[in-house]
Amino acid sequence: MQKLEIKGGRKISGTITISGSKNATLPILAATILTNKKVIIKNVPIVHDVETMTTLLSAIGSSVKLNKRKKIIEIINNNALKTFAPYNLLKTMRAGVLVLGPLLAKYRKAKVSLPGGCSIGQRPIDLHLKALKKMGARIKVKNGYIVASAKKGLKGCLIKFPKISVGATENILIASCFSKGKTKLRNCASEPEVQDLINFLKKLGCKINKVGKRSIDVFGVKKLKSTTHRVIFDRIEAGTYIIAAALTNGDTKITNINPKIMSTEINLLNKMKVKIIKKKNYIIVTSPKKMKSINVITKPYPGFPTDLQAQLMVLMTRAEGISTIKENIFENRFMHVSELRRMGAHIQILGNKAKIYGGSKLYGAEIMATDLRASVCLVLAGLVAKGKTILNRIYHLDRGYEEIENKLSNCGAKIKRLK
Repeated sequence: MQKLEIKGGRKISGTITISGSKNATLPILAATILTNKKVIIKNVPIVHDVETMTTLLSAIGSSVKLNKRKKIIEIINNNALKTFAPYNLLKTMRAGVLVLGPLLAKYRKAKVSLPGGCSIGQRPIDLHLKALKKMGARIKVKNGYIVASAKKGLKGCLIKFPKISVGATENILIASCFSKGKTKLRNCASEPEVQDLINFLKKLGCKINKVGKRSIDVFGVKKLKSTTHRVIFDRIEAGTYIIAAALTNGDTKITNINPKIMSTEINLLNKMKVKIIKKKNYIIVTSPKKMKSINVITKPYPGFPTDLQAQLMVLMTRAEGISTIKENIFENRFMHVSELRRMGAHIQILGNKAKIYGGSKLYGAEIMATDLRASVCLVLAGLVAKGKTILNRIYHLDRGYEEIENKLSNCGAKIKRLK
């Protein structure tokens, strides 16, 4: 099993180009099931989750061409697709359940494995299933599979999600495009990745109106068209490298981004005294000599993202005083704390709240990743730790970060992959 070796104490300075968003690419790929016309998707990140989704689409009958060098995926659905998504293709990827909505909407039946992915909480899919049932689907869960049917097709209706869910919003949004009549979605997720999915669906010919910050109306259609779409940048990857620069006293240019989308993160880091100069499609990050402590609560967009919580925690170990993070999205997302403690961090956990004592000196150690964002947080810790750090189970990291060791090495880090 592959590992990363990191020798700490070096500044991250230079230019880092941010990849396309994994979290935007995956629902867009699932949505291609709806159309029989050619779809070209550009700026896709070459990460394991994206490759797994393309393998899944190929397995159900899509013609998929992935050009890794150009970061382009071309998809054509010439024939009727299979409506079975097996466990072996969904066991490592939560987003695989997003094929349920389009398969059910288009073919009126689907059998999809319950999803896998990171062990950061239950993340139940009951919101997906309840909404589909309200649209007329018959659903049962048997032997680890979701078995769904809608013999007369899905029907438009009012769906108010009891809590904000990115995955449920995306799944039902895609399914609604082929429903009969008008579907009114309320209390929707408003993440930029959801908006990117809406933009893609509109290009296909779907009729979608945003009627409020968290309200979307969808008018069902029967036929779609060919399109080309460029995926938005990965704001979580961008935030990770901003924190890496601030953590290591570096001066780094982060390119291929839209700083407006990251206003919350940038403003929070400014409060910690990290200097960030914003331009149209890039930012320049300069680390301060002293960093202020801060209190943070994770929230749905436009709040501070849970996917940056672990990375920010490492930065807080450098701040003066005591910082806190209250995790409001997932109930089990502090698993990285035990590994940070092994490296010398002083962190207390009380329920869903972490108290981080600044001024901790981190030391290299052999550590283990437990999920995608925890793995990259440990990479950041290794960058600033004294001595050598060995990070195990980096398959989590490869699910969502494209060429991370190359991007960091090009900016001065001593990091390499061990086999």
